[in-house]
Amino acid sequence: MTDVSITASRSSRSDGAPATSAAAPDPYWDLIELLFFAYRDFVGDPDEALVKLGFGRAHHRVLHFVNRNPGIKVADLLDILKITKQSLGRVLKQLVDEGYIVQREGAHDRRQRLLHASPAGEALALQLAGMQTARIERVLGELGPGARDAARCFLASMTDDRDHVLRLIADADRAQPRGRDNES
Repeated sequence: MTDVSITASRSSRSDGAPATSAAAPDPYWDLIELLFFAYRDFVGDPDEALVKLGFGRAHHRVLHFVNRNPGIKVADLLDILKITKQSLGRVLKQLVDEGYIVQREGAHDRRQRLLHASPAGEALALQLAGMQTARIERVLGELGPGARDAARCFLASMTDDRDHVLRLIADADRAQPRGRDNES
């Protein structure tokens, strides 16, 4: 019944399609779908490499942020990933058991679990980031000067907590001043 009343309350456009109210603009279908497909392909290459190791996308995310933030607390990782403690625990256990991540006690609080990528974890994180960087580099090269700054601005603006995210990236860049992270 709801569908009928919604349809009945809309007027038709001259092309016969239902009109939307001025308060509800048409969705940006093209951008929504382009973001979906871009993300699908952006994670596709790393997904293929990870499946050979028995890992998935969640393992990639955990390894990425542990590698970028050596000594990160489990609570901070949970805050970044927005996943449950149980989900993180399962993925983290696999990464620790396979030797990609090591846990250390906090220097001031032995109850803290500080996470670090092992040498194998660093190598895997860099391999996966290399795949993604190659895709980004190709596209930025096609778009020309200023494309990286525009893309960075757009993506940062898409986050609900832009200042926090940009601070997190800047802190990780300072902790690991290598590669393309600091290039313009």
